[in-house]
Amino acid sequence: MNHMKIVDVICAPGKTGFFFDDQKAIKGGAKSDGAFYVGDPQTPGFTAVRQAGEAISVLFVLENGAIAHGDCAAVQYSGAGGRDPLFLADTFIPIIREEIAPLYVGQDITTFREMADRVDKKVRPSTGKPYHTAIRYGVTQACLDAVAKSQGRLMAEVIAEEYGTDLSKTLIPIFTQSGDDRYLNADKMIMKGADVLPHGLFNNVETKTGQNGEKLKEYVGWLRERILKLKPHEGYTPVIHIDVYGTLSTVFNDNTDAIADYLGELTEMARPFKLRIEGPVDMGDKAEQVKALSELRTKMEAKGIEAEIVADEWCNTLQDIIDFTDNRAGHMIQVKTPDLGGINNSIEAVLYCKKQGMGAYLGGTCNETSRSAEVCAHIAMATSPDQCLAKPGMGVDEGYMIAFNEMSRILALAKRKR
Repeated sequence: MNHMKIVDVICAPGKTGFFFDDQKAIKGGAKSDGAFYVGDPQTPGFTAVRQAGEAISVLFVLENGAIAHGDCAAVQYSGAGGRDPLFLADTFIPIIREEIAPLYVGQDITTFREMADRVDKKVRPSTGKPYHTAIRYGVTQACLDAVAKSQGRLMAEVIAEEYGTDLSKTLIPIFTQSGDDRYLNADKMIMKGADVLPHGLFNNVETKTGQNGEKLKEYVGWLRERILKLKPHEGYTPVIHIDVYGTLSTVFNDNTDAIADYLGELTEMARPFKLRIEGPVDMGDKAEQVKALSELRTKMEAKGIEAEIVADEWCNTLQDIIDFTDNRAGHMIQVKTPDLGGINNSIEAVLYCKKQGMGAYLGGTCNETSRSAEVCAHIAMATSPDQCLAKPGMGVDEGYMIAFNEMSRILALAKRKR
């Protein structure tokens, strides 16, 4: 079999659909001023508390002149929580050109898994560590596209064949995120008929009355009424999924019984809609987090509480996801795609969760690009997670459009082949 070769690797600096935020400075009290933050950055590499997100497009030029394309991107809170440092294009383009390009230029396009491993499993000579997660993320996307283009197939078909899965015959439910603008953006989601909504970004759930978690209760009540009033069609029953950024551990002093009871109250308020709460607690380290979420799930099951909890904090790598899943730490795991490095790891993470009966959410960050979001749509259609994230950005319409349209194209093309 004649393999096609890669003749060149080109890098183009890019922007992401959101920002890099210095989480340490924000937690330390940096105040917002419009879209900006006032104050001094605290995390190495940052020149401001909030700055424009950056990406690098990696373009493989194939022998037949076709171009395979992936985008390197990192999460919004880069450099925080044990993550790799701030991902700036000027810093990392030379590394890709000098150290990564030689792994591919002049080489055969083989299988996706073999090509992905070349960068994802490689230790960088000068540091003895793997390459930055963002580099591995973007380069492996280009590898997948190169294999697909060399075979005249869809990226989703390449994944399905190499990992022994079937392409989904329906769109994967899309989860839309609102950021702070949780009222106006929820309306957009209802209008679009999003399957899972609204994210909500509750990083503070107290209210002036001092009642625990009242602010979140009020919002769930408002959202339920809003969906019932404005739903686009009769059968519209989205899942309500709210990210509370670990705040319930603060409100209820790490008391899992009290948290379970509170989640029970929220479940009733959300009816007839199903409720998911992401990141209910943040215990400050991985082992404690696994223990707390596992305990919380057990207590919820014992009390017959139907809400589901979603693991996010302290669950960043493929190994973390395996550990959380094996300990039943939560009902669903967010696979935060840029944090896993190579997309091969995100594919394996979804498949591992599904095999073990754990909910799988193919997530990521608002700080990605249209390209990485499209590649993730192929991963979703090939691995069938329970839901996938509309990304990038916090504007709802754009991220939802990108995820929906790419999956819709995959469905239409796969149907033609059948």
